Parts: sequence; structure tokens; C-alpha cells
Amino acid sequence: MTARLILEDGTLFEGSSCGTDGEAWGEVVFNTSMTGYQEIITDPSYCGQIVTMTFPLIGNYGINDEDFESRSPFLRGLIMRECCQLPSNWRSRMSLPEYLKQNNIVAMEGMDTRALTRLIREKGAMRGLITTEATPVPELLDRVQNTPTISEMDLVSSVTIPEPYTLENDGPHIVILDLGLKLSIARSMHKTGCRITVVPANMEAADILALKPHALVLSNGPGDPKAATGTIKTISKLIGQLPILGICLGHQLIALAMGGKAYKLKFGHRGSNHPVKDLLRNKIYITSQNHGFSIDEDSLPAELAVTHRNVNDETVEGFANKQLKVLSIQYHPEAFPGPTDSHYLFDDFFAYIA
Repeated sequence: MTARLILEDGTLFEGSSCGTDGEAWGEVVFNTSMTGYQEIITDPSYCGQIVTMTFPLIGNYGINDEDFESRSPFLRGLIMRECCQLPSNWRSRMSLPEYLKQNNIVAMEGMDTRALTRLIREKGAMRGLITTEATPVPELLDRVQNTPTISEMDLVSSVTIPEPYTLENDGPHIVILDLGLKLSIARSMHKTGCRITVVPANMEAADILALKPHALVLSNGPGDPKAATGTIKTISKLIGQLPILGICLGHQLIALAMGGKAYKLKFGHRGSNHPVKDLLRNKIYITSQNHGFSIDEDSLPAELAVTHRNVNDETVEGFANKQLKVLSIQYHPEAFPGPTDSHYLFDDFFAYIA
């Protein structure tokens, strides 16, 4: 079945459907990872977005039962050059097209993803619409131009858990505020021996402190950090009360809670090969990233010292304050599959708890 993608600037791409029939709209972004498509599809940070995979063949090792990053996929759509119909891997339980149809994800293949990626790099991330229907192009363009931008949507409330849950262990008690949590974050900390309690994004500061945690982790999540006004207020009440680790969206929200400002990147950082310099260790690490916003360094309060910087564009990738016991990073130290170079950051954070 034919599928089409139309962007808000009027650019039209044609290909074939490899997911469910229908229509889906969202912000069109690209990810440069060569592997990890299952983790990308189930990363809640992609809520509200249509993801373009730049690697030409996706789905060759199928879908397994162990590598999901959330309870369900939240992305709006998926675009590939070629979607593998016959995967080959001992862990595979179904093909990628089967999974996409099972989860009602509109997806397309057989189009020039390099051309689309270059267009996004030149013009920036744009709203787009994928359809398998025979709707006239002018009508499709009118629809996509009247959809909300990523900054006009409350996405955290769409992905956070409804009720708290706990992963038992004998070590320090860590509360994770679920803003769109990748399960690898909870798994990584649980494997160190920590007891983990994951709580909804709307939990109040007093209720979090009532759980008597040794530390708080602010997870990754989707959308514009400025939209999470309630969470920003909660964080501002908790800074200085207990050690806090921010990851991705959590990193941005700490900055906003302390008076900093965020801005939208032209096309974002999404992939598993982004070089970041640790300014304290004077080393460069290869990192996994997924974000479309960044923190304005000039807006950061003096008590937050920048600790990590993106090698490609020099954006802020981390900051810290030892007195307040705040450690924050823009990328994903827990990434699976992907570079494990940055797992040391969990040890740095645990030093705040000791």
C-alpha cells in the first residue's frame, strides 16, 4: 500500500506502508543509530514525534521480549529506507512490521531518508503527516500546518505512569520521577543494589520526601521543558533537600527550576554516537542522546558549574553543584544498546549519597 509523508513546508515524499493503515502527525526528526530500533520505538521521549531512521536497513534482528524501554510505544510514526520483513536472530519473537501493526503505528519505507534528513538539517525539525489514505495534497498540507507544535503540547502527562511501583533491593532507596522514563535507567540503578521507587510526574514534593528516599532521579521525557511547569515547581522545592540526578529532560528541568532558560535546537541530537567532553576528567566520551532542546549556558546560575560539553556544537551537556548535591547530564549514561562509556556517572552520583 502506498504511503505519503507531507511536511509543513509542502515537501512531499512517497513510499510504501509497513505499519498500520491510517494517518499520523507529529514533529519529524531523525536518529542516526545503526542499532537499537526497538529501544528507540519504545522510548517515551519520542512522544509527539515521527522518527526517521538514517541507517538504511531497520528490523533485521526483529523484536524480542527483553529490550523494551517502556510499557508501550509512544511515538507517532516511523520512517525507514527499508524495513526488514524476515528478521534473523535467536531472540526474535516477531518482525518489526508485525510489531508496528500490533501497536497501531503508522510507518513507511521505500523513500529517500537521506534527502529527508538533509532537509531537516537545513530547515530544522518540522511538523509532518504520514498517511496511507488518498487524501488530496492541499488538504493534507492544511491539516499538518494546523497541528500543534511540539512546544504547544503537554506530553509528559501522556507518558508518565499512573501509580507508583517499587523494585525491591537492600541498598539505598532511590525515587525516580517518571517524566517519560526509559526502563534502562531503573534497571541500571537497580542492578547496583538500590531499592527503586518510580513515581508519577505529578507527585508533590512533600509526598516524595514522605517516601524517605536517599536520593531523587529526574528521568528523561518528551517535549518542551518549559511546558512542565508543575514539575519545575516541585523540583525547586526539593533542591538542597536530597541528592538529585537529572537525565535529559530531568537535566533541563533542574536548570529551569534554578532560574535557567531552555531553547529549541534546530534539529536536535538523536543517535548513539555523539561525542561529549567531560571537563572535569578532560576526556571525550561517545554518548547516546535524544533531545530537541538545550540549556542556555549564559542563563545558568553561578552555583551550577558546567561539567560536560558537546564536542560538535559546544552545547551544555552537564552541570553539577557538590554543596547542593546536584548532578545533571543531557545524554543517556544508561544506554542499551550503545556506548557504555558513561556508566561512571552513576558512581559519581552515588558518592553524593554516601
